[in-house]
Amino acid sequence: MNNKDRENTVKSVGRALDIIAMVSSKKGGLGVTEIANQIDINKSSVYRILSTLVQYGYVEQDVETGRYKLGYKFLEISSRLLESIDLRTEAKPFLLELERDTNEVIHLVVYDQGEVVYIEKLEGNETLRMHSKVGKRAPMHCTSVGKAILAHLPLNIVLDIIDRKGLPMHTDKTITDKDEFLQELVKVKQLGYALDLEENETGITCIAVPIFDHLGKVVASVSISGPTMRMTDERLERLKEKMMTAGRMISARLGYVGNS
Repeated sequence: MNNKDRENTVKSVGRALDIIAMVSSKKGGLGVTEIANQIDINKSSVYRILSTLVQYGYVEQDVETGRYKLGYKFLEISSRLLESIDLRTEAKPFLLELERDTNEVIHLVVYDQGEVVYIEKLEGNETLRMHSKVGKRAPMHCTSVGKAILAHLPLNIVLDIIDRKGLPMHTDKTITDKDEFLQELVKVKQLGYALDLEENETGITCIAVPIFDHLGKVVASVSISGPTMRMTDERLERLKEKMMTAGRMISARLGYVGNS
């Protein structure tokens, strides 16, 4: 293959990708003429590219309208991609950025059987002694990460967790009243973030946001934890936007495209 042939081949690939993007943007599909007019190449070239894409399953033609739309091959590929996504790997750059920006402890947890499980912990540069460690389980009702997840679970699941686990007191600031706690979750969902104001460990304040998967289900949460003397109201106010941005970015890496 000479250089000119190689250049033409690459150009054809580019045109094929452009056509795929165009076809995907129209729910009812596009016809050959419409595509040719939009990318300014002749109809015979468009038809050849579409025929190849149809052959490989990336595009299919509606027998009634003659229009072309995305093929099911993309579902197959996207499902493989989603299966291969690793939460810790996808979240790590954003966790590192939070650690660099705050120098505080950063946690990543997942929801499992009515509890949260720590799957990542970055220590930060400031001294802070906490009970958390990777692999350890923690209650949901008194942790910011737990509340961030609970606020986005169906009410029947939340009530089941409360019935099974209760709302045991961990500090004198733990919310132990069921109605008060349910109101707290409503507030968390409205705000987009959750706080642990010394509810799990005395002297430690945390702020957390939920993480959603490609189905829109809450699956994890990320938090910043620090001593209450450093995690003032003013600092929490500054951190909330940073946290919600991180939550959105991590969720997007998991395939989430909706609004939390």
